[in-house]
Amino acid sequence: MAMRLEVPPEAVPGDTDRRTEKPRNKPGSWKLAIKRDWRLYTLVLLPLAYFAIFRYLPMAGNVIAFRQFQPGGSIFGEKWVGLKYVTLFINDPSFWQAFQNTIILGVLTLLFCFPMPIIFALMLNELRSQKFKKFVQTVAYLPHFMSVVIIAGMILQNFSMTGTVNQIANTLFGTTVNFTQDAAWFRPMYISSEVWQTMGWGAILYLAALTRVDESLYEAARIDGANRWQQTWHVTLPAIRPTIITLLILNIGTFMAVGFEKILLIYNPLNYQTSDVISTYLYRVGLESSNFSYAAAIGMFESVIGLTLILSANAISKRLAGTSLW
Repeated sequence: MAMRLEVPPEAVPGDTDRRTEKPRNKPGSWKLAIKRDWRLYTLVLLPLAYFAIFRYLPMAGNVIAFRQFQPGGSIFGEKWVGLKYVTLFINDPSFWQAFQNTIILGVLTLLFCFPMPIIFALMLNELRSQKFKKFVQTVAYLPHFMSVVIIAGMILQNFSMTGTVNQIANTLFGTTVNFTQDAAWFRPMYISSEVWQTMGWGAILYLAALTRVDESLYEAARIDGANRWQQTWHVTLPAIRPTIITLLILNIGTFMAVGFEKILLIYNPLNYQTSDVISTYLYRVGLESSNFSYAAAIGMFESVIGLTLILSANAISKRLAGTSLW
């Protein structure tokens, strides 16, 4: 007599997840999740509304880069002009000067401002006195919470002809330098202030990553005869490499967005040669001269470059280091 093998319902393929032995999500299960956890989902409504209103909705206005816009007229421009404004800024020497300054300041920011929080975090990690460590952290964090207006005022005061820097220079070398009006000194002045303002706050993520490093790795390195520098190079830095690469990709994505507010507050016509960047150039030709279509065309050009940079950096990081944002 033939025997029939009955398969339990829970063993039917497709009904369960082999790893969790739980019913698979069925179509429409997200509705049940929202109904069950709607209080948690409401927390994302404000962030989503912010990005939708202030990030995505304004993208529709980019159409005026290809249309002639007149104040008081249609928000989408009066008539189609094609690539007229693109041709204008490509043939504008002032734009290329601002573009060059943006590239130079962006490179200097990556070279000096990006590694300094890493170095600072590694130095703090070596401190044994917790009280002194907290004191140094607090002092280093303070500049981040200062207004850009206050930072700009401090820069102008310290680097003025009668400021602290010139007083020290006059005492030591018997000479003074007009830092705020000399184009050659703008970049060192800007980069040094950026390092001072961002170093402490930027170290927070690296300090958090350092807490996850397995202490047994340090013990193994010490047994092998590694000194403190070798432990840092072969244990600490590889452990925080994913954090470093992620933040580097994000920094490259904002490569073209050099600090607009600070530059606008401390630059002047005498140092435009090195201080004028794309964002300040857009402010002058777009808002002060009311040439909104021309400014929109340059803004789109800047956005395309930023998007290209972050996609390229992510792809290179994924291929070479195995770490990426997506």
